[in-house]
Amino acid sequence: MPDVFLTGGSGFVGGALLRDLAAGGRDVRALARSPASEGRVRALGGQPVPGDVWDASALRRGMAGCRVVFHAAGVNAMCLPDPSAMYRANVDGPVEVVRAAAACGIRRVVHTSSAVTVGEAAGVAATEQTPHRGSYLSHYERSKHLGEQAVLAEGNRLGVEVVCVNPASVQGPGRTGGTARILIGYVSGRLRWAVDATLSLVFVDDCTRGHLLAELRGRPGERYLLSGATLTVREALSVLSSVVGHERKVRFLPQWAASTGATVAGSVWRLADRPAPVCREMTRVMHHGAAYDGSRATRDLGLAYTPLEDWLRATVEWYREQGLVG
Repeated sequence: MPDVFLTGGSGFVGGALLRDLAAGGRDVRALARSPASEGRVRALGGQPVPGDVWDASALRRGMAGCRVVFHAAGVNAMCLPDPSAMYRANVDGPVEVVRAAAACGIRRVVHTSSAVTVGEAAGVAATEQTPHRGSYLSHYERSKHLGEQAVLAEGNRLGVEVVCVNPASVQGPGRTGGTARILIGYVSGRLRWAVDATLSLVFVDDCTRGHLLAELRGRPGERYLLSGATLTVREALSVLSSVVGHERKVRFLPQWAASTGATVAGSVWRLADRPAPVCREMTRVMHHGAAYDGSRATRDLGLAYTPLEDWLRATVEWYREQGLVG
């Protein structure tokens, strides 16, 4: 009888979690929205449950008999012409999952939130207790913050123990979008320009372990930042150059130039009614930067972070295996 129900099992974070749960001998049912997702769930060692988070019967069918739920499904995107679907997934979706868990008598839900929910002021190295600035840099940040508040409130109302895991930018084998494009571009020699900003990164394997430790040791109603390294883009590329054994020339643009270019590009893509690859929202996030203190997960959960150089080396090797770099 399965003891774990998982959403998002065909995604990057959820897929890594499914792989490690199955490798640890856990019997996992995982929600799958399409035949392709069902195939990926099976390949990772899970039992697919057709449906989505809006299908209460599918959720209850998948959760029946399980002991714990990991909710890793969500939408992470910027520059969307219409972000309403992202709000529905990131705000309403977690609430539906908690309601189904309560109906099935499941005591604990581990919710994959995001470090951006902290909402720290610029220049602050944020912890779980850092005051929110009271405004949002992106629709993604707002949707994840509102979703975290909603899922904690619903868990409290229904008597379900909700523990939030808040990863910084998750990187590693399997990731090719977002910040990973900078890493791939640098190693391949295609990265010609960049904007220096502060980044907080966490290795995907550490992110997975953080989820599993939150299941065992996390306190209900609390959140745990997962962040193994905080450094600037310039510093990250320097470390990466030492890992690959050569240095690439990259021009760092001033922030005003990046903002102007993103505003123009975003307007052009909006006129074409297509998602823009870059926009003012994206540069606003980059300029603000991200600095997160992941030490609480070490103190309270027992999470040991993998050294940056070690996981970058493993990630570059995966890039090569996939033909993404030479």
